[in-house]
Amino acid sequence: MANEDVCILIPTLNEAATIEQLIKDFRLEGFNNILVIDGHSTDKTVELAKAQGAKIVVQSGKGKGQALQEAFRLIDSDYIVMIDGDMTYLASDVHAVLGPVRSGSADHVMGNRFANYEPAAFTRLNLFGNRVLNKIFGFAYGVYLNDILTGYRAFTLNAVRSLELNKMGFETETEITVESIKKDLKTIEVPIIYLARHSKAATKLNPAKDGFKIGMTIYNLAKIHNPFFYFGIIGTILIIIGSSVGVFVITEWMHNVTHIPMTVLTALLIIAGFQMFILGVLSDLIVSLHRETMRTIRAEKDKKK
Repeated sequence: MANEDVCILIPTLNEAATIEQLIKDFRLEGFNNILVIDGHSTDKTVELAKAQGAKIVVQSGKGKGQALQEAFRLIDSDYIVMIDGDMTYLASDVHAVLGPVRSGSADHVMGNRFANYEPAAFTRLNLFGNRVLNKIFGFAYGVYLNDILTGYRAFTLNAVRSLELNKMGFETETEITVESIKKDLKTIEVPIIYLARHSKAATKLNPAKDGFKIGMTIYNLAKIHNPFFYFGIIGTILIIIGSSVGVFVITEWMHNVTHIPMTVLTALLIIAGFQMFILGVLSDLIVSLHRETMRTIRAEKDKKK
């Protein structure tokens, strides 16, 4: 199959130290259709990428998520490979990432960085945070993946067109993964090599701030995929708070001190907590029914094709 059917998509922001070599490496692998969508770099990223023959689009907004949404609307190649521009990923791994979508065995392929990474590629905090987020994702969506935040992915064009993306920042990888699960896209992981960041390439990721945003994205998007998880957490928090207040009320009562308003508050919190659990169960039934209905409709469409 001709590599002209593949678009290499590289979102960039001040990647002058690495973008030139990355494009060269992809050309050596036989890929010439390279789209760089730039987030208003203040260095020579755009000039260097253009000199290497890449197509350049300067995104209309800000953030990696917005850049990808804009690029996905522009691309009409049969296959799309998405990769970060900081050369933490190897161009030579493109064949492993692209292979399953080309063979038809997957709609979306994710490169698993944890299969083989350099010791300096992750700080201890990043490594811990990634593993926690992967576990939370698995618990929330029932699909356990090794690396939901990977920046090296391959898609079919139909898969990309089915994604409904709204996140503007680094949460976009999480949203792409969630959308793939929601849309029943055939998603698999393949091992890749992950390198330490270039000494002149500064990270744009704030581990604490962006980690919190990613965690909230996993939680918020679960509302329409796994509502029992979403409402169950709210219910659990309410019950814990209510029980804590109740313990205080009972302790005070044993010392002949009565707190009527706090007693009422305790009852309301615990009752509201159990109502959240009931709402979660009912919502989960509705979502499951809707999911089965959509699968049946898709199966009927596939038969007609």
